[in-house]
Amino acid sequence: MLSRPKPGESEADLLRFQNQFLAARASPAVKVVKKADKRRGAGGSGDEERPPLQDSRDVVILEDFPDVLPALTPAPPKKSKFKNACVCFDDEDPEERLDCQDRHITAVFSKIVERDTSTAAVTMPVPTGDPFPRAFHRSEIKNEVKVESGRKSIFAQKIAAKRAAEEAVTAPSAVETRHTHGRLAFPGAMCSPGSAEEEPLHSTKDDLLGKPDDGVSTQRPHIITGEGLGSLESEREALAIHEENLQKLHSMTQAEILQEQRRLLVQLDPSLVAFLKSRRGVDEGQERWEKLGPPEPGTESQQGAKETVKDFSVGGSGMEESVRTEKDTRMEITVDLPIKPQKEWIHMNNVEFEKLEWIKDLPHPRQKRTKKGMQARFSLKGELIPPDADLPTHLGLHHHGEEAERAGYSLQELFHLCRSQIIQQRTLALQVLGHVVQKAKAGEFASSLKGSVLRLLLDAGFLFLLRFSLDDTVDNVIAASVRALHALLVSPEDEEYLDQTFSWYQGMAVFPFTPNSEEEEEEEEEEELTLMEKTPGKKSKDENKPDPDVARYDVIKGLLKTQFLHRLRYILEVLRPVPAVVLDILDILTRVARHSSEACSQLLACPRLIETIVREFLPIQWDPRVAEPGHLLTSLHGVACATAMKLIRVLASGGRNATARLLNKFELKSRLSRFIAEDPQDVPLRREEAIRLSTEAFRLWAVAAGYGQSCDLYRDLYPVLVKILQSLPHLLSDCQENPTFPLSIQRATAVVTLLTHMTQTAGCTAELQARLSSSSPGDGEQIPPPPVTWNQVSGLRPFLETSLRRSVQEISRLETWQALQPLTTTYIIYLGVYYSVCSQQPSLNPIDCLEEVERLTSEVLLPLLSQPAMHSMWDLLRPCSALCNPLSCSPAPEFLPSIVSLSCTGRKPLMSLVGSKSPFPFLTALLFLINNVTHIHKGLVSKYTSVLDFKGLKDYLLQSWPTRPPSITPSSAWILRHEYHLQYFVLALAQKMAGTCPDYAQHASLHHCVAMALLSRLLPGSEHLAHELLLGLAFNPEFIPEGKTGGPEAADFSDILHLDTSTKLAQPGLVAAGFPKPRRGVLLGESYQHLAFIRACYLSLFVHLEPAVARSQVAYQGRTYLVQSLLLPEVKGPILPSDWPFFPLISLYNKVSSAETRGAVLNSLPPDLVNTVTRNLQWVLLLETWRARVLQNISAAAKLARLMCVFLTGGDLFREGSVHCYTAALLALYCQPKVLDSLELDAPLPGLASFHDLYISVLEQFEGVSFGDPLFGVFVLLPLQRRFSVQLRLAVFGEHVSTLRALGVPLKQFPVPLERYTSPPEDNLNLLRQYFRTLVTGVLRHPWCPVLYAVAVAHVNSFIFSQDSTTQEADTTRKSMLRKTWLMVDEVLKKHLLYYKVPNPESPMGIDLYEQLPPIRLKYLQMVTKKEPKENMQMSDPE
Repeated sequence: MLSRPKPGESEADLLRFQNQFLAARASPAVKVVKKADKRRGAGGSGDEERPPLQDSRDVVILEDFPDVLPALTPAPPKKSKFKNACVCFDDEDPEERLDCQDRHITAVFSKIVERDTSTAAVTMPVPTGDPFPRAFHRSEIKNEVKVESGRKSIFAQKIAAKRAAEEAVTAPSAVETRHTHGRLAFPGAMCSPGSAEEEPLHSTKDDLLGKPDDGVSTQRPHIITGEGLGSLESEREALAIHEENLQKLHSMTQAEILQEQRRLLVQLDPSLVAFLKSRRGVDEGQERWEKLGPPEPGTESQQGAKETVKDFSVGGSGMEESVRTEKDTRMEITVDLPIKPQKEWIHMNNVEFEKLEWIKDLPHPRQKRTKKGMQARFSLKGELIPPDADLPTHLGLHHHGEEAERAGYSLQELFHLCRSQIIQQRTLALQVLGHVVQKAKAGEFASSLKGSVLRLLLDAGFLFLLRFSLDDTVDNVIAASVRALHALLVSPEDEEYLDQTFSWYQGMAVFPFTPNSEEEEEEEEEEELTLMEKTPGKKSKDENKPDPDVARYDVIKGLLKTQFLHRLRYILEVLRPVPAVVLDILDILTRVARHSSEACSQLLACPRLIETIVREFLPIQWDPRVAEPGHLLTSLHGVACATAMKLIRVLASGGRNATARLLNKFELKSRLSRFIAEDPQDVPLRREEAIRLSTEAFRLWAVAAGYGQSCDLYRDLYPVLVKILQSLPHLLSDCQENPTFPLSIQRATAVVTLLTHMTQTAGCTAELQARLSSSSPGDGEQIPPPPVTWNQVSGLRPFLETSLRRSVQEISRLETWQALQPLTTTYIIYLGVYYSVCSQQPSLNPIDCLEEVERLTSEVLLPLLSQPAMHSMWDLLRPCSALCNPLSCSPAPEFLPSIVSLSCTGRKPLMSLVGSKSPFPFLTALLFLINNVTHIHKGLVSKYTSVLDFKGLKDYLLQSWPTRPPSITPSSAWILRHEYHLQYFVLALAQKMAGTCPDYAQHASLHHCVAMALLSRLLPGSEHLAHELLLGLAFNPEFIPEGKTGGPEAADFSDILHLDTSTKLAQPGLVAAGFPKPRRGVLLGESYQHLAFIRACYLSLFVHLEPAVARSQVAYQGRTYLVQSLLLPEVKGPILPSDWPFFPLISLYNKVSSAETRGAVLNSLPPDLVNTVTRNLQWVLLLETWRARVLQNISAAAKLARLMCVFLTGGDLFREGSVHCYTAALLALYCQPKVLDSLELDAPLPGLASFHDLYISVLEQFEGVSFGDPLFGVFVLLPLQRRFSVQLRLAVFGEHVSTLRALGVPLKQFPVPLERYTSPPEDNLNLLRQYFRTLVTGVLRHPWCPVLYAVAVAHVNSFIFSQDSTTQEADTTRKSMLRKTWLMVDEVLKKHLLYYKVPNPESPMGIDLYEQLPPIRLKYLQMVTKKEPKENMQMSDPE
């Protein structure tokens, strides 16, 4: 058996194998087939007919291989031109449809109709003596007449010359028998070569019929020729029809002809009209005339038949002029052309000048002076080109599309190029679009373009254009689409600031980059119920929606639905692109991982995606040549990459389960050990990349330690950590000479952050060990303690405290301190965590801990607070605050709700919360440490009183709490969360000082206002802080010093002197009979004494927040073994609504309404619910009196609506004595002039569909259970003021007129001035009729409803005596009312209506009357009433 060649054998061995094969005469393994000659046909395949050694090529046949090569470039799908024209009906027979559309040759032959040649002239060939026709010779062509034509054969040219000669002989007879200006053979037809729109305007009867001497009647028709009749009488029949048409035209007038002409133009198909017009051009002269252009309007009708014949003759003067004009035009075009056509050029005998227009010089661009904007054009770098920019053509920015003189490409043209079959064009278009997106996100087009460029691109389908481009087979197109997608989704500045805040207090926890779905829910409110029935759950709803609809609200989620991750994995694994594309893909995946926990799960579930990234970009070893200077890195595969490590770290932040999978399944523990154990200087990478890789490895380990995982690595890498800690004090010496110093600082902060979380995890070991020891087998599965103990981490504190002392000494050197401040911040956070966990360790001696705390205070913290540089840091709080400067966290100019961004593009200002000069991270960490120190050692509280005395801090708090916070966006939520941390620690320190420091009372009111404002601002994830504020500060009597320093007495004194209001406050009559009549001061004193019960009431009602509070508490207390995810909850608004002080009342109202909806009858409430309402009213009264500015964000209408719930909850809740008293006191405050002026009932109210619906419910409740209660009546009367909606007053005087019987609020006790009801005069006619009807019929009487009686009398009097010009209906109605008033039997009502003067609450009737009517009114009354006899005027309806 012959052996096969093996690797490494030479050519001599191959020749030896060949000789052995030939000598063995073995059969070959491959069959050789001789390819047949196609020119010889089927029989040409035989070997015997082929000459020897001719075309003896070996052809290898591959099975199942196509004969035609596949297309290399994706071609656009072909569209059928006839698809839309084929319409199918349900009742159509398929067989008939097939027969109708059959294109087979039999179908074609069956429809052939033989042409009638009975009348055709037959010419016999001229007999010659030759046996065959004489052949033309090429030499004869020069003597013949040449015919202007394109590329024709010699024979065709000869035939054309002969036909031209024959037509020249017969031309005169043809012209005599056929008139070129004959009209169409039907009335109203157009014959002018002009447009169909212009012809009816210039057609006359003479145009259609010709003049009497024209001989029109003898003309032959042009349309009806009779050729299809097939008989000898065809011409005679056509002439008869033509004469009949002419006679009909003679009998019509000019107007009738034009009208018929317009009717036909509307009815006929435009293509048919064009065909009929084209029938006139039957000779070559006519065709040439049409190409040269139509004559001036009116000239055709003024010419006779003879002139027409002359115009269209070959040698006529008109043709010569036209030819001359054409020659002049061609000469002008030739002069403008940069290249002159020459006769010697091939195929240039007939020059088409219109096709040479594009080679002419472009005109100079100029900006159009119109209000309409011009189309934006961009350069190849994505820069906006001004409309009047005159750029040279060699830049490649000019093309032959629209506005050829303007340089640049429009977005529409770029989209068109993206679908080109030419690779370079697709690549260039995608690159330019990527540059445009990048510059648009930077805000470079905000001042130049109208609208949003990004929104326009996404609406045009840019996202899916990029997704389709990713499926291309060309590497350059894929790279350009990846780069454009990176520009759209990724913001490098956002990632930079997120890395910067990673080591801040609670900096690892971030909000998910999920768009707010409120807009989507509002738009799809109708579809939501159907989707919930069919496929419950939001996930199912998104799965059923098309990809573009999902991407409209959430770009990342829309991309994930398109198998986006699988394609990126294929590009990384199979295509193996260049390093730049790999880095862009890793950045895109990092952005996807920040979207949500669901996105992280999809990344982990994508087949082989994470395996490929870990294997290719986080290898254990790689070629060390990549670290050599000047080495060109052509491929990133097989080389460790910091970006890949960052992607894994962001993925781990999605949840503890994801972290466990990454560490165990993908063997990341070994890689962490590899990149942490080796110093960056020894890693075979470039220095900067090695430090970044080490930094990301420490951050990944810190994230894992935040879940209590990977703690076993701590024991293995303990020597490495100690070595790093020992080098931290010497880090400052390399500050000036080391260019990588900022990167080294970031690595050091990541190390300290890791140790902080490792300390928290070790602090939980004793607790978990105790639980595990005391648990029984029936208690279920217990959490095992982590493999790190407190003794193993406690020895790190001396190293870090020494480094802190060294760093604090540099605070006076501004530049050095600014560089060291991030590292110093992490030192302080570590010590704060250390001492908070240290105090909970059972094995630690408390005395030693207290001594350490005292030493830290005296040697480090107090000297630090006394530094002059600290004063300047406190002063920077207000300039860098996001609350004091809302514009610092405003969204970017090109902000898109569907793509979440932190709006850091272009970098944040230096004087902002995340800027380089911001004091917030350092001061937050310092306050965190001080709070933990004072919590351990209560005796040190008094030593830190100077913190609250800093002027910069007080100014910051004074300005921050009253201002309205910025709107909640991803950017503002991320920034404000860190600012709220600082405010919380200030308040926590103030709470410790409130009971121990006698001088603290001066700050109490300010800090209480800050706490109340912070409660309504805290964002999801900070529920623990909100709970702590409610528990220890909001209801703390120490923070409300007014309660024990004369506040209640001052309120009573103010009510007595009317210092705050000019209206009547709570009067004895407003309180239910049988109850005491307390003053406001007494109620305030009682509320102050019951603050503990009020706190218990509010805490019990926030039970629904307990799960969120527990999750938040775990994160803030550092119980790492219970942390589920470092992604915070999705932000849709603050934790508590702005009107949370009314929450108990609203909650009770909702419960009672739900019970009544189910059929329950609740006339009386249990005592505990009554106490709940009382506590709520007490708290609101206390706030409205002493903290009115805290509630300024709640509108007066919202407060009134919330207070109305007292009357809508149950049947007799408002009758309870305490509830009645506090409601009356609050009503008196809400009836002050300033509050009434700010009352807007038409504005939308949170939680209410409309105030009108709420008021109808109040009216129904008043009719059912009020029993004429004056307090309830005031709430009914308040919305009836003149400036509010007339619908509210029509509801009272219309459907609910029975309420007028019980609205017995005395005028002297009514707290609202009557002028707000009577001015201006009522102008609604329906309401005036209702006023008059209720007065006349006695439904509205003064004893029953004195307030509305005075109001109705005032408006009716003003209406009936009004003499202003108005509508006829209003004038008739007011005169009718005046007559009926004059004839009234009730003299009292008559006197009130006629003699009303002004409202007067002090009067018994509430109005003042004239003693006698003014003369003008008396005269008007006499004029109206004297028109009819008195006996004929009867009382009737005013209508």
